[in-house]
Amino acid sequence: MSTSSSVDLARTFLRRLAPLDLWQWLGVVVLGVLLAHASGHIELGFLNRIDALLYDARVRLLARAEPDPRIAIVDIDERSLAELGRWPWNRARLADLVDSIFRQHGALLLGLDVILAEPDESSGLASLDTLGRGPLRHNDAFQAALAGLRPQLDYDGRLAAVFRRYPVVLGFHLSSGAGAASSGELPPPLSLGAGEPAGQLTRWTGYGANLPRLQQAAGAAGFLNAPIDPDGVTRRALLLARHDDKMYAALSLVMTQILLGNPPLQLRFAEPPAGSTGSGTLEALELLTVRGALRIAVDEQAGVLLPFRGPVGSFAYHSAVDVLAGRVPVDSLRGRVVLLGTTAPGLLDQRVTPVGEAYPGVEAHANLLSGLLAGNLPQSPAYTPGVEVLGLLFVGTALLLGLPRFSPAGAVLLAMSLLMVVVASNLAAWVFARLALPMAAILLLVAMLLALHLFFGYFVEHRAKRRLTELFGQYVPPELVEEMNRDPTHYSMEGRSSEMTVLFADVRGFTTLAEGMPPDELARLMNDYFSVMTDIIRAHRGTLDKYVGDALVAFWGAPLADAQHARHAVEAGLAMQAALIGVNQRFASRAWPSLRIGIGINTGTMVVGDMGSRHRRSYTVLGDAVNLASRLEGLSAQYGAGVIIGEATYQALGEWRCRQLDRVTVRGRNTPVAIYEPL
Repeated sequence: MSTSSSVDLARTFLRRLAPLDLWQWLGVVVLGVLLAHASGHIELGFLNRIDALLYDARVRLLARAEPDPRIAIVDIDERSLAELGRWPWNRARLADLVDSIFRQHGALLLGLDVILAEPDESSGLASLDTLGRGPLRHNDAFQAALAGLRPQLDYDGRLAAVFRRYPVVLGFHLSSGAGAASSGELPPPLSLGAGEPAGQLTRWTGYGANLPRLQQAAGAAGFLNAPIDPDGVTRRALLLARHDDKMYAALSLVMTQILLGNPPLQLRFAEPPAGSTGSGTLEALELLTVRGALRIAVDEQAGVLLPFRGPVGSFAYHSAVDVLAGRVPVDSLRGRVVLLGTTAPGLLDQRVTPVGEAYPGVEAHANLLSGLLAGNLPQSPAYTPGVEVLGLLFVGTALLLGLPRFSPAGAVLLAMSLLMVVVASNLAAWVFARLALPMAAILLLVAMLLALHLFFGYFVEHRAKRRLTELFGQYVPPELVEEMNRDPTHYSMEGRSSEMTVLFADVRGFTTLAEGMPPDELARLMNDYFSVMTDIIRAHRGTLDKYVGDALVAFWGAPLADAQHARHAVEAGLAMQAALIGVNQRFASRAWPSLRIGIGINTGTMVVGDMGSRHRRSYTVLGDAVNLASRLEGLSAQYGAGVIIGEATYQALGEWRCRQLDRVTVRGRNTPVAIYEPL
């Protein structure tokens, strides 16, 4: 997917978003920033670092444990230096080592991860030549002896002769920057003709190569450079590079060509953008073997990810001193590709890699050679940004629309499930297709959207619950407030019309009672009475409206919906009459008068909400059905009934047994209404 297509897809997604909550809009902003990063419009360095760490973890987790039997390493290790002396060894010893690798052990091909840049003067031949050109130039015996000794003392010549006999690939190093010098002789450059990736490959201004006579004897050579990422870790390798407008191949690529019969190398380019001239970006190298083309996917700099097989020691190592002394099994190198390098710390050929912080450079070359021969190099193809954009859009949409549908525990489960899908898909792409896909942006998106959802959900819900408790705590029992707090957005004190049931309870003969009691005792009596009656109302899911003198008003059906509001109100009224017996017994023990109450209950459509003036407001009910309940309470004494209910309440009770008392015309109504006493 192209960058422009990714951006268009993101814009379409944003335009079609449904109305969102605040946290979702913040999530959309986070998603937009991450999409811009994935599509290359901005660069978030910390995400690149996280992706690098995740890549390292993936390499360590899924690295192959078994060594590649085709490749072996002859190691100039610390034991070799201890027995044979410090490096560099004289070329005669090196010639013996190379000769032993091929003649005695039957190696197939040798690559040198060492550079032989300086002439070897350890034999003393240079001093003898100085004498021969000076004081002893006329000494025939000396000149004859020198001519006879020259082949033995010309260590570089001996090594060059060995290089001519066997297939050897030398290594050289490219350099750049201020003060970059050049020494030695480079191999012949690659000749690819038309289609060379001008301006794409890395360019170098200097080099450190081998002695001309050694390079000419070996013929083949490849550069040893490996790029280092900004965090100091080596994860990639370059297969091609430029110096002085000439192109050269890496050591492992040169060895691969030789092993495959020196097939021609061709470059493959992506399709150029519409309307542009010239070739597109480099996307692959192809070795045209007799069995078909071996395609090597590369980035625009001809770089590849190193296919690490595991930590240090994932290839067969043999100490150089043991090879020279004949202490390794004869067949240990037979038919194998051999790399000669060093693991001795003092020789400074160690790197920080995903699988080790002191990783030998020679084993890095072995890994690359193994991956090239197997054709299974890890890839980060050009369409990787498009895959990342699609992943962000999928995960972002799923979370933005899915999280609000779940409880906090369900939201966490959804996020964790998506995380598992992302990680599993990423690992599957690596295992089955060798694709190195980034996932830091997607993981960060999941974490941030979940955090935003939980953060805003907690504080918004906490604020709503606190406000709900403040608003309704004085009217409804705590258990109902807790039930309302499960979804506080559905409750408010705004006025609305609803079918409800209202109860009026009044103390009969209160005026006479009040005149016969001291004010303080009357206050205690009424407080005790109201407390008991209010507890009963709350126990039956009722909402306390108000106390009006000796009267009490309550209603059912708001703020919490109650399909059985009529039944609960009647149950509360009967319970209030039953509880009055115990209240009067307690009053008698205090020498207080007994109370008698009348209760009227009616069901109907009424307005409920926060009503009043700007000075004082209360959550109450209004309407004709409320007035009728008050009238019914007034009739209770006349008919000798503790509880009287209206016809609408009677019909809402269903199977409840009731006794019809009368049909009466109450004040404010022209038509008679039936009244009942619940039994």
